[in-house]
Formats: sequence, C-alpha cells, structure tokens
Amino acid sequence: MNEILTDFLIFTEAGLYCRYGDFYIDPLLPVASALISHAHGDHARPGSGRVYCTPPTETIMRSRYGKKAATAFTLIDYQGSFKQKDVEVVFISAGHILGSAQILMLYRGIRYLYTGDYKMQHDPTCEPLQYTQADVLITESTFARPSVTHPDPVEEIRKLSGTPYNILLGTYGLGKAQRLTDLINTHCPEKTVLLHYSILPIHRIYEQYGVKHLRYQPYDRKIMKRNDKGFIYLVPPLTFNSYFRAKNLVKAFASGWEYLQQRNDISLYISDHVDWQDILNYIGNVKPREIWTLHGDGKDLKMHYEHELTVRILN
Repeated sequence: MNEILTDFLIFTEAGLYCRYGDFYIDPLLPVASALISHAHGDHARPGSGRVYCTPPTETIMRSRYGKKAATAFTLIDYQGSFKQKDVEVVFISAGHILGSAQILMLYRGIRYLYTGDYKMQHDPTCEPLQYTQADVLITESTFARPSVTHPDPVEEIRKLSGTPYNILLGTYGLGKAQRLTDLINTHCPEKTVLLHYSILPIHRIYEQYGVKHLRYQPYDRKIMKRNDKGFIYLVPPLTFNSYFRAKNLVKAFASGWEYLQQRNDISLYISDHVDWQDILNYIGNVKPREIWTLHGDGKDLKMHYEHELTVRILN
C-alpha cells in the first residue's frame, strides 16, 4: 500500500499549498497558480496569476472582480483532468453552489480529495454532489458537531406561507439566494420574489448556465407598499441589518447559524453546508484511510473516529 504524504498539503501565509504540484487551493493571497473550488469570496479571492476553475466560477469571479479576478483562467469541466507537475487533478461536483467543485488530486498512487464547501440536500439550482473514493478526505468541518442537524429545507421555507405580511429575507447573494428563489417558487407559489439590485446579476449568470426556471422581479419600493402582502424581498446581509427599525413586515434570515436567527420574526435554518450526519454519510461513501479537516473544528470527528481512522486537524 502506497504511503500517504503528511506534507502533501500544508498551510502557508498564502493559504493551502501543494508543493508536489506547486499550486494553492483557494488561496488567501494572490499566488502564481490557484485551484479555486467555488466562487464564494472566502474561497475565490482576486489577483492570482493562473486560476483553474469551472466555467461558472470564472464567470462569477469576472463579474465580481473584473480585470482583477486573475491574470489568466484555465477552465475545467467536471470529470476533466489536468496535470500540475506530477499531480493529476480532477474536478468533481460539490453540490454547494453553481460551479462548485471538489478537487481530487492523484499522486504516487494516493488519492487526495479536497471537498471545498459541499452539501447533500437537493438543490435544482446547481449540480448535485458526486461521490468518489479517496485515500485521504480533506473535508470542511463548518458544522461538524453532533448537535447540528439541518432541518428539511421544504418544511423551513413553508413557514413563509403562514405570515400575512410582506417578508424581508436576508440571504447571501451567491448560491443561497438562487436556492431560496427556487424553494419559494416551488413551495410558496402564492408569494412573489423581489430581488435586491446586487443579487440580480447572479441570478442572470445562473440563467446563462441553464437555470432558467426561477421566477422573480427586481425590487421596487412601491411594490412593497402595496396592500397585497404576498412579497418576499431577498436582500444581502448589510441591507438586512439596515432594516432593524422597519415596521409592517416580517424579518427572517436563511442560514444554518443560530446567531443569525436571533431577533428575527421567523427562524429559517437553511444551510448550504453538510451537517454532522451528512459528513458521516459522506465519509462512508468515500471510504478514506485518513481524514483531514479544515474550515471549522474537527475535534468531534477526531473523537468519533478515534479507534477507526486517523483524523488530522489542519487548521
């Protein structure tokens, strides 16, 4: 059995680095060569030289960062492979948002799988999570605690049908807003989705990549003042927080984080990350020999697999 290299991925000042392929994954700072898992700002930062990513990720990065997005892009489709020095790299769908990818790295007979952010729940606005086996699973651990169970998103979104007021719905503009639009269209069909101007361009990028079924309108202040109360206004966090004195509407924020539910009129636990049981199920499918955790706290996974698997906490 080939040896797993404990230094295959290391953290440097610029982020997670693979010296065997001379590339960074979702770097924190501009670097010469970057593999980007998805277009959220904490994973896709501007200014790197050569960026490898899926086509939707490139489109979103260019929309957000313009010429500063990267010096050059190399676009990789799902299941497409390429070489970085002696490391073969394959992008696999992560199910997180449009264009999100897990990054499978093959080196000296060992398969290292970096998940990026991923989810297992159904979401028609992005490609579903794909499975592959690996010797080392490098998993996010945002909600890797036994106490965390994400509820059924359909049951959560149906809470919005029960209010007689217009709704101010806080959301992240990329990924979550498009998923919420689909959920509202499907399960609260009597409601009309209004979009903040900053979210509209992302919806249109989704349409560019085939997600054409979403029904929504640009926000108009006059609409929210009408007597009929069937409107849900999707806004980014800063705008949501600025409405703290607003009256005659219901406030909700869609997130898996408990602290973002405080002081709202309706709790809305809808997350685009895996919860504890999802992670365990995913590990069962990947069948790794080792688990490396990042983007959260891996101590509960380390305790859970204490007598079965090696669990390393990378950050």
